[in-house]
Amino acid sequence: MGIGEKVSPLYVCIYVPEFPAQALLRLRPELAKSPVVVLKGEPPLQVVCSVNTHALRLGVAHGMTRAELTPFEGLSLLRRSEPEERSARNALLEAMGQFTPRLEIQSSSGLSAFVLVLDMAGTRRIFGLVAEALSRIARAATGLRLFAQLAASANLHAAVCLAPDARKAPCIIPAGEEAEYLRDLPLSALPLDPQQSDALSLWGLHTFGDLARLPEEELVVRLGQPGKRLRLLARGECPHLMVPEEPVFALEEFLAFDAPLEILDSLLFILGPMLDQLLARAQSRALALASVTVKLGLDGGGEHERTVRPALPLAQREVLLKLLHLDLQAHPPSAGVVSLRVHAEPGARSKVQLGIFAPQLPETTRLGVTLARIASLVGEDRIGRARLLDTHSADSFKMERFIVPDVSKAKAKQRTEKLKATLRRCRPPMPINMQRDGDCLGSFSLQGKRYIVQHAYGPWRKSGEWWSAELWSREEWDVYATCSPDVMLNCVISHDLLHKHWQLEGLYD
Repeated sequence: MGIGEKVSPLYVCIYVPEFPAQALLRLRPELAKSPVVVLKGEPPLQVVCSVNTHALRLGVAHGMTRAELTPFEGLSLLRRSEPEERSARNALLEAMGQFTPRLEIQSSSGLSAFVLVLDMAGTRRIFGLVAEALSRIARAATGLRLFAQLAASANLHAAVCLAPDARKAPCIIPAGEEAEYLRDLPLSALPLDPQQSDALSLWGLHTFGDLARLPEEELVVRLGQPGKRLRLLARGECPHLMVPEEPVFALEEFLAFDAPLEILDSLLFILGPMLDQLLARAQSRALALASVTVKLGLDGGGEHERTVRPALPLAQREVLLKLLHLDLQAHPPSAGVVSLRVHAEPGARSKVQLGIFAPQLPETTRLGVTLARIASLVGEDRIGRARLLDTHSADSFKMERFIVPDVSKAKAKQRTEKLKATLRRCRPPMPINMQRDGDCLGSFSLQGKRYIVQHAYGPWRKSGEWWSAELWSREEWDVYATCSPDVMLNCVISHDLLHKHWQLEGLYD
């Protein structure tokens, strides 16, 4: 876009009909081909608030009571869930935020619809012509398992009014032709209060075209300034000051159950579609999942929370599902599950390119599953990597979660490090019978062999934990000993000053 070039306004309206039903079905794909009815209210005063297409074809209508649904066969009855609607709404805002940061939620004349408007002005060079941009927006909504009707116009209100009728294909209104496209729409598409609706009906007005042809002054005399606004809406000329929403990138999904679940396989069957949604949203930003937290709402109150953190951020559904399976199998909930909330933390997708002659390494995506299986056998506190503690005590280390290091940093560190001897600790230390020659070390017995100390460096006196019952104090030597001309030993020998015994702590390579 050149300097001084005028940017034409372009608004795209995303109309999601029967939003309560779609929000529930996006995480229940097994019900997509069956008639589904969403009920609101408390039993026995529940009424229908949303339905899917299959239920509409059977004749189910909004406002029906649960008793009136008895004659219909094969209906799946679901309770309305505001947390699930909120998750679907946030997911849609996040997906549409990739096209433009200027988003605004509009109120809908239909209580069961969700309406979102995008200001796409100036995005032609990024997303192409209007038809191509609408195609991309439709694919993004379909990726969330939401059916949306689209309309585009230079006037925001014109796009909002026309989107509910764009059932078969997106509707594009050329600039300046808004009145022509809107004239056949019924007046019910306008935000009319009961008094305005009765007045227009008494005047014999039924469409936008009827209202647009009325003289402005006469309409203002009878209905006031709201009448002028209604006429501008009918003509597609009403201005609008857009107040953008602030979409928040949060990978979270929620699902509530009508009855408690007690079988782990059933829970994993439901977790699969939720992970699909989280992965799709993360991959749209070229990210993977660094951790997945599952919060299980328990029957009778309380929550059961578990978190899995793979060694590398993953984008594989099967691997993450297997990690959750192993973790929940090792730590099952204490009661039936009535709700499921899944939260994920995004992470960068790391890719490592090996050299042609580099040794073959295990597949990184299977590393987390392998570690989880080993942990189920030996315990979670016995797997990971050892981290030395800030103390001189023997065997002073702590197991922490295994993390794959950065290959480039590891190679740089190897180049700077000098070659040095490696000490292999004996766990547990091996007891020895030490014979001293005055103040010097003489000889000792180890596994039936007699070793003569040739050189001994030390002692180094160490102590700690003097303030607790874990008090320790010892002396250490670095020892070179021989048993025969062909058998030699480089080792660390310690003398426990409190318990008066000698032991072999480790061997030098």
